[in-house]
Amino acid sequence: MKNFKGSGVAMITPLKEDKSIDYAGLERVIEHVIAGGIDYLVVQGTTGETATLTNSEKKEVLAFSLKVNNGRTPIVYGIGGNNTQSVLEEIKNTDFSGIDAILSVSPYYNKPSQEGIAMHYQQIADACPVPVLLYNVPGRTMSNVNAETTLELAKHQNIIGMKESSGDLEQCMWIAANKPEDFILISGDDLLGTAIRSIGGEGVISVMANAYPSLLKTIVHGTEQESREATFRLLEINPLMYEESNPVGIKNLMMHLGLCGDEVRLPLLKASESLSQRIQAASLKI
Repeated sequence: MKNFKGSGVAMITPLKEDKSIDYAGLERVIEHVIAGGIDYLVVQGTTGETATLTNSEKKEVLAFSLKVNNGRTPIVYGIGGNNTQSVLEEIKNTDFSGIDAILSVSPYYNKPSQEGIAMHYQQIADACPVPVLLYNVPGRTMSNVNAETTLELAKHQNIIGMKESSGDLEQCMWIAANKPEDFILISGDDLLGTAIRSIGGEGVISVMANAYPSLLKTIVHGTEQESREATFRLLEINPLMYEESNPVGIKNLMMHLGLCGDEVRLPLLKASESLSQRIQAASLKI
């Protein structure tokens, strides 16, 4: 099993002006993050605009990413949803060659009970041929995977970690204090990576790493002081990434850095002129 105790990047999916996938841009981004020392790639998570890509496009992005990566870093692939049976069907119909783990978001919109969330994940873990990383992001799903549920799921031999994006440090502390030794607590928030590391977390799955992979490497692998200082450098720019929803902000930043365009698909819109100017100004300070 690959080690995901490090810096993962939640990969964007660059688009052309006609909204088709920009594979040349995707290749530039992959090379950029690998050169910056990122530990693994997360393909087709929320930041990859998975909600507005077709099933065939998702498979094409995965295949292209595997080809460009060429075994240099582990690959985590996003497979999740709010229909358990559909997720199981997707797992059944996915070629897992080259995929080292999946990242599976907690069911959104239908707001299941904790027991329902646990049963959903247990069925996924039973069916999946590679290890499963849980993903708790209440701001998107409208339900929280609480510490008790996470710790119960951590007992499953095929569930290896949790990407925690609740922003609840006390909840993270409960998980860190009581989890099995080999269960990985991963920050899903760039600015909380240092804090979660200080309580026993072991990595970040990062949006900002698309632009600044070396900074995220420092947050995860640097000394305590280096980690803090790297985080503080992101304090101004990080909130701008989410002001008009993710990945609107990070794509705009990538455009300013010359790595790819800033196109997104409806219902998202490109960053407003005001936001774009503030992102550019903040980026010049990093």
